Amino acid sequence: MKSTRALAALCALSALGLTASACSAVGQETDSSAADKQVVLVTHDSFVLPKKLEQEFEKQSGYQLVVRASGDAGQLTNKLVLTKDDPIGDVSFGVDNTFASRALDAGVFAPYSFHEPKGVSDYALPGDDQHRLTPVDNGNVCVNVDDTWFADHHLAPPKTLDDLTKPAYRDLFVLPGAATSSTGMAFLLSTIAAYGSGWQDYWSKLMDNGAELTAGWSDAYEVDFTQGGGKGDRPIVLSYDSSPAFTVPKGSSTSTTSALLDTCFEQVEYAGVLSGARNVAGAEAFVKFLETPEVQAALPESMYVFPVVDGVKLPTEWAKFAVQPTKPYAVDPAEIAAHRDEWLRDWSDVTSR
Repeated sequence: MKSTRALAALCALSALGLTASACSAVGQETDSSAADKQVVLVTHDSFVLPKKLEQEFEKQSGYQLVVRASGDAGQLTNKLVLTKDDPIGDVSFGVDNTFASRALDAGVFAPYSFHEPKGVSDYALPGDDQHRLTPVDNGNVCVNVDDTWFADHHLAPPKTLDDLTKPAYRDLFVLPGAATSSTGMAFLLSTIAAYGSGWQDYWSKLMDNGAELTAGWSDAYEVDFTQGGGKGDRPIVLSYDSSPAFTVPKGSSTSTTSALLDTCFEQVEYAGVLSGARNVAGAEAFVKFLETPEVQAALPESMYVFPVVDGVKLPTEWAKFAVQPTKPYAVDPAEIAAHRDEWLRDWSDVTSR
């Protein structure tokens, strides 16, 4: 699952006994005349914007926003590819850089252009010369550690990918699998970027050291992680660079967790107009809306991701605890497209031994 970073932080809030609400406006099917006034957004399950912003879009554009959630990022991409000849909406948000090349190769998105705010082009998808995908947010998948557990056990926490294979950390790491989670896929890509042709050897060592695989992020973080609220017994987990901002106990000035910034893989989420969209004008209006200052400023607390537009102020907790890596791992989208299936087959072979 992409239990995306939005879901990650929502569950982290839950683990602290805090509250958060997540709802999106889901339109109702109406007659054809009403449908002409709709713009249909196909997105992942963790899409959240404040209701007042959705209403502002509708007021400005004159269209009713209909939200159709379609699973995690991988499921979303698959659905868009399978329905590309008869699209199920007008615009999509949530395809990320681990899946974007597949969507573009299948012709899911149509090119269009507009004047982007400063900073957005820094996150453009390499190779997307036709400008079919517009960056909306970014963040990093990183290994996280429970600092309180390590302090209590008088053990220095790991810092690097290599550390995770050391005997001191045997049976302490839990992560979602690459075949079932885009978070897990991002970590697989980190290891491919770090070790090249030796990535399978690394995974053999990791599994031999007792790493535990789960179906999705929520299973790893909420159930098995010691700071996840489920009384887990593993103090090392695959999560996000924003996660420590949501493990600050009430009244405390420090977080109970840290992201290991030398283990991260950058994720960028995109929006785009679907090829064959019924309401192209409405789709373009929504993509532009996602880059407005109001929406970009709402992203950290609504979807727990970083804005891509320069100059957007972050919440106080983020500025202090949601630290981003300076040199995250990256894999060229063309390489991902060419080898994704092969890598997943090889990964499954290694991890099932």
